[in-house]
Amino acid sequence: MTPGNNGASTPEDDDPFGYLYADGQANGAQPPSGGYGYPNSVNRVRAVGQRQYGQQATAAYGQVPQTGAYGQQNTHHGAPETLPGGGGSGSRQSAPQGGGRGRGPNTKGLLIGAIAVVAAVVVGIGIAMSGGDGKDKKNDAGGGTGTSPSSAATPSATSSVADDGRLPKIDAKALLLGGGATTASDVKGAKADGGVYVGGFNQPGASVTWTVNGIPDNGKYTVFLGYDVPGKDGSATLTINGTPSTTGVKLKNWANAPAGDYEKGWTKTYNWVQLNKGTNTIKISCEAGNQCDANLDQLWLVKDWVSKDPAG
Repeated sequence: MTPGNNGASTPEDDDPFGYLYADGQANGAQPPSGGYGYPNSVNRVRAVGQRQYGQQATAAYGQVPQTGAYGQQNTHHGAPETLPGGGGSGSRQSAPQGGGRGRGPNTKGLLIGAIAVVAAVVVGIGIAMSGGDGKDKKNDAGGGTGTSPSSAATPSATSSVADDGRLPKIDAKALLLGGGATTASDVKGAKADGGVYVGGFNQPGASVTWTVNGIPDNGKYTVFLGYDVPGKDGSATLTINGTPSTTGVKLKNWANAPAGDYEKGWTKTYNWVQLNKGTNTIKISCEAGNQCDANLDQLWLVKDWVSKDPAG
């Protein structure tokens, strides 16, 4: 090869990319017939727009050719309804959850719920039973706080002997009233606090009951009663510890009040009784055969059988 003589080939031919330039193309440069650096390569240079996405010229061994154009499904990766024998688009069924395995009722959750309900019921029953037992024992022991109607109504109807041995005195309004007996204050002259006395006594079954605690000894005692009658004598029944006395309560007009005059009829009477050591119940009531037109003022006890209160 001599200077100025480059042989049969031209620089454009020596340059594998000469066909890309305008002067190379003018001198007849052509693109290589094989792949770039790979003999017999299947890659081919094509004009833009000639090749469609998703197509292959030749399938390699073991590969599945893709024949569909862009937007078309490959039958090997399509949905079940696109396979031969598959259902139509309207018959698609949702795949079962859990990796294709069917799942039945949540028995574990139901079992836990049932156990929780049973536990709650057992706890509730235990609380109810413990609360009920405590209340019953408290009432049986007599240590309640007045939860029953009777205990709520009777505290003021109970008196106790004083520490110095003095026997109690009580206003009739503080007694346990029954049978229609009620309190009133329209008739003046009662010695009870506020001038309040017990009226409505003139009817069968009307009663006042007094419970006395701490009687020091068995023996003789005198029950005094302050009352008022409208200018005429009356009577009532005395009951001690559930036993009626053979001697009734004499409600005489000791004040010599005119007929119908309650205000001038205030006076007192007494009955001799036998009491037991400890607690005793004294009841004055209007029974059949009694004349009970009277108002009751006060009750008090004196030791021994006396006809006159030593305290006046």
